Amino acid sequence: MPGFGMDQAVGWSFVSLAGFIFTYYTIWVIVLPFVEPDQPIHNFFLPRFYAIAGPLVAGVVALTMIGSFIAYVSWSKKVKKS
Repeated sequence: MPGFGMDQAVGWSFVSLAGFIFTYYTIWVIVLPFVEPDQPIHNFFLPRFYAIAGPLVAGVVALTMIGSFIAYVSWSKKVKKS
């Protein structure tokens, strides 16, 4: 299989990215509130408002895309039957 190496590399990069995002978000939301505000670790993170707003916006966008896809598929099936 000639493409197996590239597929595996892309897969590992996605897994690594997901692991980094999970670790960053976990530290940001769970650990950072217990660290004093004057510590330099706070410079690496956005304000806490974005910890809620980011996933909320991503969820709304994802649900909109899923709903649009379902509506498109349902509408295209009705047009083919007619």
